[in-house]
Amino acid sequence: MKISIASGKGGTGKTTIAANMAWMLAREGEDVTYVDCDVEEPNGHIFLKPEYSETRDVTVPVPEVNYEKCNFCGKCAEVCQFNAIAVLADKVMIFPSMCHGCGACYHLCPEEAIEETDRPIGVINKGTGQGVRFAEGRLNVGEAISPPITRVLHQVMPTSGISFIDAPPGTSCPVIEAINGTDFVILVTEPTPFGLNDLKLAVGMVRVLELPFAVIVNRSDIGDGRIDDYCKEENIDILLRIPFDRKFATAYSRGELLAHHDAKYGRKLLETFENIRKRIDGNGTGNTQR
Repeated sequence: MKISIASGKGGTGKTTIAANMAWMLAREGEDVTYVDCDVEEPNGHIFLKPEYSETRDVTVPVPEVNYEKCNFCGKCAEVCQFNAIAVLADKVMIFPSMCHGCGACYHLCPEEAIEETDRPIGVINKGTGQGVRFAEGRLNVGEAISPPITRVLHQVMPTSGISFIDAPPGTSCPVIEAINGTDFVILVTEPTPFGLNDLKLAVGMVRVLELPFAVIVNRSDIGDGRIDDYCKEENIDILLRIPFDRKFATAYSRGELLAHHDAKYGRKLLETFENIRKRIDGNGTGNTQR
């Protein structure tokens, strides 16, 4: 079972919910994995405090030119969708940071003058923290392309048990790569104008992907009722409302799991998960696709 936790914007409490729910289920004896796909700024480790047992590089293939074969026809630059190649009269310029490793230039070069070499763009760390299996991706500083790391995270994810995929914020390619193919998406939002705007974008994204989803409203008592009105109009289920609480903010600032400090909060997360499990199994109220 793979459950994604996503949000249209950062700072809504996505990682907090994912880490706490994973920990609570592990305490109940479930086989749980937390996967941090926010590879530009992973912070699940702050709360689950894993001990790493494995680290591996993630690479992408980038082109190199064999000038003994190259006739500077320009075909490689023509087929590159990412403008990572420029062909001059007597030179081929490669821009590795723009290359997505798609292989088009390698496969379509008529002179077979393109070779490929692996370029590291980040790492995968695996371990265990507080009874939860843990995996995270980290994009190297200065790199701009994160989806290859997310694809490797999906490959190393266990095929059994429960996996929580902590997606990056927003609705761009890295988010789609993280949540696509999962069994259910939790969209975390907050009752603010920005929260509502970005929730609408996130809802549009998961509907295009045809993924079942529902909403958790964090800091539910600090704003107005427009999130509730929107969800009612769009027939979107709200799984849980989490009120603002100073002790939660204090625990967060210390890198502590909120469920350690509030058993009621932990029980609500367990109830929310059971609700999701019923939906995945086909016994719940269903949701939201239009």
